[in-house]
Amino acid sequence: MPNFTYVALDARGQQVTGVIEAATQNEAVGALRQAGYFPKSVDVESKASKAKVAKAAAPKSAASAKAGFSLFKKQTVDGKTLMIFTRQLATLIDAGLPLLRSLTVLAKQEKDVVLQGTITQLAESVQGGSTFSDSLSVHPKIFNKLYVNMVKAGELGGVLELVLLRLAEFQEKAQRIKNKVVAAMFYPLIVLCIAIAILAFLLVFIVPKFQAIFDDMLGGKPLPALTQFVIGASNLVKDNIVLLIGGIIVAVVAYKLAARTEKGTRFMDMVKLRAPLFGDLTRKSAISRFSRTLGTLVTSGVPILQALMITRETAGNTVISEAINKVHDAVKEGESIVAPLEASGVFPPMVISMIDVGEETGQLPEMLLKIAEVYDDEVDNAVQGLTALLEPIMIVLLAVIVGTIVVALFMPLISIISNLQGGAGA
Repeated sequence: MPNFTYVALDARGQQVTGVIEAATQNEAVGALRQAGYFPKSVDVESKASKAKVAKAAAPKSAASAKAGFSLFKKQTVDGKTLMIFTRQLATLIDAGLPLLRSLTVLAKQEKDVVLQGTITQLAESVQGGSTFSDSLSVHPKIFNKLYVNMVKAGELGGVLELVLLRLAEFQEKAQRIKNKVVAAMFYPLIVLCIAIAILAFLLVFIVPKFQAIFDDMLGGKPLPALTQFVIGASNLVKDNIVLLIGGIIVAVVAYKLAARTEKGTRFMDMVKLRAPLFGDLTRKSAISRFSRTLGTLVTSGVPILQALMITRETAGNTVISEAINKVHDAVKEGESIVAPLEASGVFPPMVISMIDVGEETGQLPEMLLKIAEVYDDEVDNAVQGLTALLEPIMIVLLAVIVGTIVVALFMPLISIISNLQGGAGA
């Protein structure tokens, strides 16, 4: 019988490698699962050796040439397109079509050029004998670890179509939440940009013209304090516009650079969670993502330790990721997941209580998905409340900015008109 090299996770989530003797690859996978392992890859020994040699011997110049050509080439797929592909693939497999045939059908009808080429490569890889999950892992910019590991669990459990359906539902709900959060942020940003543009236009072009009129008509008489403030602001902006634009550019670059550092990212994520208006929405969205990701992974058959690692990497917030990392360490030591979640200070008491009940009753995956549904509704309510609150605030802000400038400019005009009327009467 041939030998198979394997890479698997043990009961504690540690990666182990070795060689097992079996008649077929399926028998090798079954033997590993019976031994309490979760196989990540199982290959014929000679095939694995050739693959490693080929990978080591691959010329770097060819990779560099490809990188040069693909530097400005689109390499990712938007969430909505990937969601539709997953749903269609799940439907075709559920209808009884083989995986290879399903991929071929989808490749022919896909309009997105990047995804179409990727599906074609997936079909070729599957036809060449690779598993679907291994084929997906070659394209990390399109299929993240959550996607790959769920597919791997579906393959090993023989329920690929069911896992794909769960994955499609997960993507749909995650996309819906993302769209709602973006919509909540969009309105105030647009109004703020309009307010800044109007303010800049008035200060740079309109106020200086009125200042010239005041100098000519008032003959050096003192202006009202509000008018002096507006004219001073106008002179400041007009005389230092290059420095102001440069300051904005420097601030944006500094933000981008800080976001690449560990401390900078953590500070920004902490600010997002504690922001006065948007912090509550960000927190609820993060809790919903955490609960849905972990619940979907565990329900699909992914071991809890591996599921926690994937959830940590896809959390989208450093503070949440650190809390999940502590949960992973606690579970690895055989402890409950409730204590580290509670100690993080990120998760509200209701979530902690529901997870505690789910853990005690052995229904943790179902309880996590229930939490996700509850917080989906919470995000809906938060978006509606935030939109209802921000609309009048932004309108009042815009009115105050424009109104202040108008009043400041008209106060001296009233004095000028009074002087002209007095002169005419005389």
